[in-house]
Amino acid sequence: MRLQRMWAIFMARNLEYFRDTAAFGWNFLFPFLIIGGFAVLFGGSSFQENKVGVFPCPDAIVHSESLELPPAFRSASYIEFVGFKTQAEGLDRLRHHKIDLLIRQGTTPYAYWIDENSPRGPLLEKALLASLQPAPPENLLQKNRIEGRQIRYIDWLFPGILCMNMMFSSLWGVGYVVVRYRKNGVLKRFKATPLTAFEYVTAQIASRIFLLMFTLCVVWAGCSMLFSLYTAGSVVDALVVLFLGSFCMTSLGMLLAARGTSEEFSSGVLNFITWPMMFLSEVWFSIEGAPGWVRTFSKMLPLTHVLEAVRGIMNDGRTLVDVSGNIAVLVIMTGIFLTASALLFSWNE
Repeated sequence: MRLQRMWAIFMARNLEYFRDTAAFGWNFLFPFLIIGGFAVLFGGSSFQENKVGVFPCPDAIVHSESLELPPAFRSASYIEFVGFKTQAEGLDRLRHHKIDLLIRQGTTPYAYWIDENSPRGPLLEKALLASLQPAPPENLLQKNRIEGRQIRYIDWLFPGILCMNMMFSSLWGVGYVVVRYRKNGVLKRFKATPLTAFEYVTAQIASRIFLLMFTLCVVWAGCSMLFSLYTAGSVVDALVVLFLGSFCMTSLGMLLAARGTSEEFSSGVLNFITWPMMFLSEVWFSIEGAPGWVRTFSKMLPLTHVLEAVRGIMNDGRTLVDVSGNIAVLVIMTGIFLTASALLFSWNE
């Protein structure tokens, strides 16, 4: 072992990194953008996973001080209250694990609902009971159960995991790989063949979609056998939506890979695209109660529409007609991404 040779390689790699100004600048800029985005998203307040729905309320964003609830409960710092105009609206969010407990404000007894399958529902129920001590809770509270089939948390979570896996595989499987091919000179060699850019882009997208659908089917079948997953709607309808989602995401990945030769820069851009979708498309947690512009921005993300449609089919038994709005948005986005990637694609730049 020679330290001189190791030092030479160490310095060469460092100089390569610092001379790649795009990747160098992006690695500093990306953390600031993510932190700044979350600071704006949560308005400087701490993020609360414990969400309690309250009705009747005119607005989704409520101030806990103005709620007609037990003072000790409404002042709990670990709870975020979300307003709903009607009981039906609140129960729909409770069934889909977007809130953990629903309560009617006003005079006693306070009527409340919890989803027994929710991880945080029983904990919030105990907090509500404790806030009324030492008065007998049975005189002040009226517990109700959700009518109809309850959606298990794992059945709600699984479509999100499936779609998140699809997003990462689509974007990284195309966006990163094509940039690496360009950097290594593989694309330049393809340019010397009769292969056209359209044929190359189409083949790349088709290959990625085939691998994605194969992977999704294997994962879905395996998880269904292991965890007894329940699918309320048609499996074929869900696969159609996943196919369209894969097409849209892969087209976006091809657009990001249309130019550029730096793997590190493309890695940063892909992270910048995937992180907001992962947090704002309700893969892991609900953005119920977030500011209106956050929910509007969420509607502009392709993963949001894929997830809404797949959850509607798997959890609520909806059909392709019911989710046609989400499908239309995905088709339009796919057309835009494909057109832009075809116009911008370069073999060697």
